[in-house]
Amino acid sequence: MRLLRNGDFVSGAVLAALGAFIIMEARQWEYLGPDGPGPGFFPLWYGIGLLVLSIMLMVVHARQAPAPASRGMGGTGRAFATWAALVVCVALLKVLGFIVAFSLLTLFIVQVLYRQPFGKALAVAVGGAAGFYLLFDVALNVALPAGMLGF
Repeated sequence: MRLLRNGDFVSGAVLAALGAFIIMEARQWEYLGPDGPGPGFFPLWYGIGLLVLSIMLMVVHARQAPAPASRGMGGTGRAFATWAALVVCVALLKVLGFIVAFSLLTLFIVQVLYRQPFGKALAVAVGGAAGFYLLFDVALNVALPAGMLGF
C-alpha cells in the first residue's frame, strides 16, 4: 500500500504500461525495409527503453525505505517555486536573451530549490547554457532569442 502513495513508483507503472503499449503497436509495423530501418524500428526501441527504465524506477523505489518527513520546502512548494521561476525566466527572455535567462533559471533551481553549493549551481547553469548554445547556434544553425546584451 505504501508504494501506491509513492509518486515515482506510480509514474513508473504508468510509463511501463505506456512502453508496453508502444512495443505492441510498433511490432505491427515494418521493422526493417529494403532501404534500412522501417517505420517500426524507432518506436520499438523507444518502447523497449521506456519499459526498461520505468521498471528500473519502480524497482528502485520499491526497495527504498520510506523517506523521513522533511522540514524544508515540500514537493508542492518546490513545484510552485519552479513554476514562478519559469514565469520570471520567460519575462526576462526579451531583455536578457535565452542564454542568460536560462542560466539564471538553472542557477535558481539548483542552488535555491535543491540546496547545492553556489559553485556547483554555477557550473550546471553555465554548462547547460553552453550546451544549448553549442547545440542550437553552432550545430543546428538556429539562433536562440537574443536580448539587449546581444546574446
